[in-house]
Amino acid sequence: MKKIKFTKETIVLAIIVILSAILNFANLSIEDYGNSYYAAAVKSMTMSFKNFFFVAFDPAAFVTIDKPPVGFWFQAISAKIFGYSGVSILIPSAIAGVISVILIYHIVKRAFGSMAGLISALFLAITPVFVAVSRNNTIDNILIVFLLLACWTLSIAAEKGKIKYLILSMVFVGIGFNVKMLQAYLVGPALYITYLLSTTISIKKRIIHIVVGTFVLIAVSLSWALAVDSVSSTNRPYVDSSTNNTVMELIVGHNGAERLSLSSSDKGGGGGAPGGGKAPSQSQGTSKNNGSSNNQGMPGNPPSDGQGMRGNPPSNGGQGSQGGAPTGMGGGQGGGSSQLQGTFGGQTTSGLTRLFSKNILSDQIVWFIPLAAIGFIAAAIREKLKLKLDNKRKQSLALWVIWFLPEFLYFSFNTGTFHSYYLTMLAPPIAALAGIGITSMWKLYKEGTWKAWFLPGALIVNGAVHLLMLSYFISSSNIVKILIGLVFILSIVPSIILGILNIRNNRKVTVESNKENLNQNSNMRLNKVLVSLAIVGIIITPLVGSGAVLTTKLNGSFPAAGLELLSSSSQASGGMGGSTKNSGMGQMGGNSENTKLIEFLQKNKTANQKYLLVVSSSNSAADIIISTGEPVMSLGGFLGSEKIVTLDQFKTMVKNGEIRYVMTGGMGGGNSSSDIMNWVKQNGKVVSESEYSDSAKTNTQTDLQTSSDNTNKASKDTNTIGRNSGNMSQQLYDLKAYTDSLKTK
Repeated sequence: MKKIKFTKETIVLAIIVILSAILNFANLSIEDYGNSYYAAAVKSMTMSFKNFFFVAFDPAAFVTIDKPPVGFWFQAISAKIFGYSGVSILIPSAIAGVISVILIYHIVKRAFGSMAGLISALFLAITPVFVAVSRNNTIDNILIVFLLLACWTLSIAAEKGKIKYLILSMVFVGIGFNVKMLQAYLVGPALYITYLLSTTISIKKRIIHIVVGTFVLIAVSLSWALAVDSVSSTNRPYVDSSTNNTVMELIVGHNGAERLSLSSSDKGGGGGAPGGGKAPSQSQGTSKNNGSSNNQGMPGNPPSDGQGMRGNPPSNGGQGSQGGAPTGMGGGQGGGSSQLQGTFGGQTTSGLTRLFSKNILSDQIVWFIPLAAIGFIAAAIREKLKLKLDNKRKQSLALWVIWFLPEFLYFSFNTGTFHSYYLTMLAPPIAALAGIGITSMWKLYKEGTWKAWFLPGALIVNGAVHLLMLSYFISSSNIVKILIGLVFILSIVPSIILGILNIRNNRKVTVESNKENLNQNSNMRLNKVLVSLAIVGIIITPLVGSGAVLTTKLNGSFPAAGLELLSSSSQASGGMGGSTKNSGMGQMGGNSENTKLIEFLQKNKTANQKYLLVVSSSNSAADIIISTGEPVMSLGGFLGSEKIVTLDQFKTMVKNGEIRYVMTGGMGGGNSSSDIMNWVKQNGKVVSESEYSDSAKTNTQTDLQTSSDNTNKASKDTNTIGRNSGNMSQQLYDLKAYTDSLKTK
């Protein structure tokens, strides 16, 4: 076994890895179950191999989730090893974040040296959106691990011209496809173009290799989808968010075409929910949102004070009580309940400046983009980059920039479904290009000539972008004001001095005297100090923004770190933005109400009863599954819009005693299940709300108190309407009497 040498490089790398581990793992328990929709699926997956393979949302394998399995397989395995808990299902993402930091170091180092690799690893480790996703059970950072592995093996393939490494790269992308489907293919152009333009072997061989690799990619990518679709629909769960109960349609539809739109109109289908839901109507509210005011304190859900409510409408109707945060930082651009929360493609103005503008995306990913862009240009000039990629440095540059550009354009112009945490896909190429850029610009600075201006110019521009981002939050926290001073002193001032020194010395290298050489060495030491200070000034703000996750609970549906967490209102409420309340998003109610409901359902469960409860949507079922591990039928799938069972099939299950309790109302139930819900209302017995919920008592007390003051009658009426809309007029029905009546006939 090769011994680890404790060089300066390994020590610095160890510090960076430890920093990444702290940001990803420390105080991870405050995140509860993250996204409860996915957390419920993982619990179901731990209960049987069938559920595990098909990524069933519920223990009875009634319906799947809307994603492929690999990322959730890691979570389910972790839950089996460590026991099901919030931390155990978050561990895979946290590990993936640390592994990605190590991988990007090695990939960049092999082409541009240790310093570039270390800087890239550091930048990736402290990128706010990357850290936030590492602390959540969305599977984007697990995808990034496989894409980085694909880049690593592709770089070896391009350098050596070996087909086995190309095939291995395609296998990794194919596995990534089974983590998050077509999102994995965003790195495809970088892999294909880099290999095709490499000159190690003939173009004929390169094309043959690409053809073979493509077949492997398709085979691996579609392996699970074809396996699922080959199973009879009667022997597997319904494929949620598909139009015909097949994974293939899910790939090209919900997780394909719906994710891309350059049109400014939404048309109802372009929007989505956290994790990728279809666009709900206004009556349906948001989706996969575990932060509604009717869900306070439930497992995996923030309380109603607005914990982590990134993307949800503020209680003031969308005017954004954000503690100084920009309009839209907490609720889109003044989004009320009718807006599609989290569908940031439709909420922020598209264009090249979108990621730098004052909106909900601005503090997540931009921190190193100027360094990456200017640094790439400098590196390309220094390496004389052309279409022929005849060495590994040129190949590396092409790989990273072709990964970066399509995704930057996608996030800049797409008005279809995407969410802020998708920006984590940009973090690796930005970090790599920035690390490569700094080292390349430093070499150009030492060489002199006009190219020496790249380094001070890039540092000044990057520092200015940091000051711009900080200015958006200047009224939210005193910490922001301190950061502005530090960025100016540590980043802008040293960069300006670098420019002044460049002018004074004219960067002309002479060998006329030893004194001249000594002066140059002295100046170079000073230059190193100035560049080091500038880099410290560059990393301090994203590091502070990322570090805020250690004490602040993130939103499970919209994981995001950054300056928003530093606002005084966020610190008071434990989340982003001020007090944001979503009235009635179809969830089952507060924790005490949920507990009482569960106790009632379990106490009255009959011997033949298969489903503890029937609800309109998976959104309403998640927390009960997490709490009990018992089957809950989400009649219409995730959004309540799927036609999974017919009325006749439902009647048969009621007749057999498999279904007793049905909760009408809530999110969904308007399109596909309205006939079933109407039948339930006609044939079921209304269960008194006092038996399963404390809200009736609370509402009565509120009404009595309000009605005692005649001057507040209008307010009373408003409050009553609010409660009815808040729970979507939910009502529990008991079908046991109907079932018993059929047995007596």
